[in-house]
Amino acid sequence: MADVVSGRPLDSAALAGLNVADFAFASTAALEPLEDWPGQDRALEALRLAAAMPHAEFNLFVLGTPGSGRRSAARAVLTEAAQTRPVPRDWVYVANFDDPRRPVAIDLPAGQAVRLRGGVRKVVNDLATEIPAIFESEDYQTRRRAIDEAHEERNEKAMSELAERAQAKGVAIVRTPMGFGVAARHGDEILQPEAYRQLPEAERAAIDAAMAGVRGELEAVLKAIPQDMKAQRHEVEELNISMAREGVDAALAELIAAFAGQQKPLRHLCAMRQDMIDNAELFLIREDGAQAGAFPVATAKHYRKPQFQRYTVNVVVAHEPGGAGAPVVEENLPTLANLIGRIEYQSERGALVTNFTMIRAGALHRANGGFLILDARQVLAEPLAWDSLKRCLAGGRITIYSAGERFSLISTETLEPEPIPLDLRVVLVGDRLLYYMLVALDPDFARLFKLEADFGDQMPRSPESTGLFARLIATHVRAEGLRPVAAGGVARLLTESLRLSDDAERFTLNLAALSDILHEADHRAAEAGAEAIGPAEIEAAIDAADRRAGRLRELSQEAIGRATLLIDADGARVGQVNALSVLEIGKTRFGRPARVTARVRVGTGKVVDIEREAELGGPIHSKGVMILSGYLAGQYLPDLPMSLWASLVFEQSYGGIEGDSASAAELFALLSALSGLAIDQSFAVTGSVNQFGDVQAIGGVNEKVEGFFDVCAARGLTGRQGVLIPVSNVKHLVLRERVLDAMRANRFRVIPVATVDEGIALLTGRAAGARGGDGRFPADSVNALVEARLAAFAEARRRFGAGPAGTEPKP
Repeated sequence: MADVVSGRPLDSAALAGLNVADFAFASTAALEPLEDWPGQDRALEALRLAAAMPHAEFNLFVLGTPGSGRRSAARAVLTEAAQTRPVPRDWVYVANFDDPRRPVAIDLPAGQAVRLRGGVRKVVNDLATEIPAIFESEDYQTRRRAIDEAHEERNEKAMSELAERAQAKGVAIVRTPMGFGVAARHGDEILQPEAYRQLPEAERAAIDAAMAGVRGELEAVLKAIPQDMKAQRHEVEELNISMAREGVDAALAELIAAFAGQQKPLRHLCAMRQDMIDNAELFLIREDGAQAGAFPVATAKHYRKPQFQRYTVNVVVAHEPGGAGAPVVEENLPTLANLIGRIEYQSERGALVTNFTMIRAGALHRANGGFLILDARQVLAEPLAWDSLKRCLAGGRITIYSAGERFSLISTETLEPEPIPLDLRVVLVGDRLLYYMLVALDPDFARLFKLEADFGDQMPRSPESTGLFARLIATHVRAEGLRPVAAGGVARLLTESLRLSDDAERFTLNLAALSDILHEADHRAAEAGAEAIGPAEIEAAIDAADRRAGRLRELSQEAIGRATLLIDADGARVGQVNALSVLEIGKTRFGRPARVTARVRVGTGKVVDIEREAELGGPIHSKGVMILSGYLAGQYLPDLPMSLWASLVFEQSYGGIEGDSASAAELFALLSALSGLAIDQSFAVTGSVNQFGDVQAIGGVNEKVEGFFDVCAARGLTGRQGVLIPVSNVKHLVLRERVLDAMRANRFRVIPVATVDEGIALLTGRAAGARGGDGRFPADSVNALVEARLAAFAEARRRFGAGPAGTEPKP
């Protein structure tokens, strides 16, 4: 584009996109796949640094436009780096037998968590069968009978000796419904009360004394029985513990030996051993709740019974022992619970209850030791998720809690699981605005996310980058299972890539948009029975997408065609010019001409922007109008006060207007109104201006040119019609083929201009004129006519302000 001459119509050949001759292959099937992302060297460097950096807080924010491949690139780079990292340790939660509300977290080598869980289950299953058998064994029964018989014999002996002593004293020990009692004897018979009363008083006194003595001894013997029973129970308990210890030790021996070198698991197994011994009766409970007899009901999975839940090993994170490196986790719904884990509850008799077996892992647990990829916007949108993520990263540990606990909304008893140490790299993916807002507004963000990977939107066009992009297309169609793309199809797709970037010298890196085109083109190739995707399928897919989104564009063109919106495409008018704007609604983006008019009269140097006065103009548009005033003041009559009043307006505009791309058109309308020279309505104008009269680049130049072209084409192309664009926008032109065809046939023109003088000369057919050595513009030039009109305004203002003769001029 270096040979572009301003003020001359562009040659359509200079605007052509890529063609088959630019490629040395027949189709992408002949190309080697691309392993990297072209044009993203800066971002890939940051990704690889984040993946390799061992220090904490070097988390990464991946920023860029959606569709640029930022997430897939992050996933690929992190997955590659994860292969070189060791497999993280497993994590389990187990019961805290001293404080059940605070479950204990245990880390184990990869693969050992499942092994520990399986070993504990086997122990429980074995003990559920062996302990009942132990307590029904002959050895236990013999030892139990020995204890019972010894204490029974001791009690019977004490009673027998007491009975003999009582008999010697003439007293009998009798059993009554109320217990034991004493009574006087007469021979072998119990002395009846009537007979007792007939005895002499001395004999009755002797009998009473003997009975009192025996009664005291009986009370002593009876009092000793509970103590003896207590001792008996203690001996039975010691026997039970001894027998249970033998069974538990035998069942746990293999498991303890397997984890002998690991402190935390071994400590838990020892605590579990003691609890099993102390609560051996749990293994004697039948499924119906009754005390078991000789053997409980046989089952293969005793560990599932409620009484054995305390011995469960809750595996929250487990890895394969021979796994391939560290995990790469993507959490698509980063709620508080999905990030840090949760504690589940179940209803029992109208109350919510929980235990350590209901602790569930979150994404931070699963990604611990590796990488976690999150969508930044989603994390910020979820209540408490962003705060919890920052707390975990700052504290270096994962603490599980719920929103209900945080806001004191839960009144039921809950758990306080032991926090798990955190060592991972978090990668946030988001757009640039979100990144800059976090940097500006969140003081913790810059400390926790020290790295950023900025994915570019464009890649410079060159023979090398063209080849890389072709290989990227080849890689994509293979990965997606699409047909190969013929060389002509690649040329058309890359031309569309230039179009999407709004720059003929830059390829877009919005791979998602190109992928959509390829998928639709592949479908059309399948319907046509083609083996490869050609340029016709690519063109058809692009045209179909434009047609699907073109309803609003067609309505706009229809309104102009039916003269509802007044646009002239031929003739000439003073103070009127066709400006160009771009409307972007959803996925629809199209250009539309708009009539700009100007009126002038003598005044105090004010240029009225009617859009601003009506509060329809944005600040950038208002700035552009102010620049016009600066241009006029500096260009014309620098030694006289500006004595102009002018009004500028977008006719039939009923919505907001923003941007300065119409400031050149507004200035041309103003110069036409001042000079009295008519503007050729066959032209439309776009471009902004500065105070020195340079025409500056604007956005959406392709849509603007095509918008005016469609209006002209609907009314009939005359060969005079065309669009004036800034010369600095020529490199951005990637026009549709219908416009290029008209330019080749000299039926439509695109003319670049560099200055206001060039533009006004083309629009009016009159030379603008440059100020000569005498300080004057050439006679009858546009600038001379404008300056003459402004001088007349200044003189009129002076006369108006002078007042009657002999008085001072009015201020």
